[in-house]
Amino acid sequence: MPEASPFSLAGKVVVQFGGTGLLGPALIAALGGAGATVVAASRSRASLAPIVGSELAAGRTLHAEEVDTGSEPSLHALRDRVLARHGRVDGVVYNAASRPMRSFDDDLAAWKDSMATNATGFFAAIRTFGDAMAARGSGSLVNIASQMGSVGMNPWLYEGTAMGAPPDYFFHKGGMVNLTRYLASHYGAKGVRVNAVSPGGIFNPAKPQAPAFLERYGKMTMLGRMGEAREIAGAVVFLLSDASTYITGANLAVDGGYTAK
Repeated sequence: MPEASPFSLAGKVVVQFGGTGLLGPALIAALGGAGATVVAASRSRASLAPIVGSELAAGRTLHAEEVDTGSEPSLHALRDRVLARHGRVDGVVYNAASRPMRSFDDDLAAWKDSMATNATGFFAAIRTFGDAMAARGSGSLVNIASQMGSVGMNPWLYEGTAMGAPPDYFFHKGGMVNLTRYLASHYGAKGVRVNAVSPGGIFNPAKPQAPAFLERYGKMTMLGRMGEAREIAGAVVFLLSDASTYITGANLAVDGGYTAK
């Protein structure tokens, strides 16, 4: 009988925060395709219904849960439901994000609002499930950061378009990358690994970015193009799998070489 692939997630229970948007469904499909039992947690269970339908139709296992990452009682209740139903948590993917800011000059209320999910909610979710995995002595946490957590804003990319890059996103993703290192140190002796994946820009086929932006962005990468959502998912599966058991505290750039220049 052949040995199981170290890249397989068969038998693992993975909780993913943030299942919608451009990246969420691709991550869920990759996790399920690798054999994981996936628990997708979102602010609205109804928003996950189409994804649940497509995953079940593909023969994969997906459970939808509702959670408020800004509320510790809500996170603790989710943890307890997952443990009661599955008996364990082997991995967590934090992909939840809020983008209330639209410009540098926005009211400070938008900045404060973004902190609830992208900073406070992130830490609360990771602590809640990190502690649960630490109690078992194993697990893997993967935080979805961004290349914008490693570089500054390039205004040339957005010239002549309606697009922009608000400051809160850079702040949160930079903080996520460094907190990942802290968390890796905190949980390492307890058998829990913590890593970040920093995607580059992802092409949106349903609502393509401005042609001028696409052309300029391609010139900033070594591969000459934006990424696709499915191309980010493989890195996440790898970091959750037994193929990466000696990797922790890392920030894996999946950006076509954008930040390597």
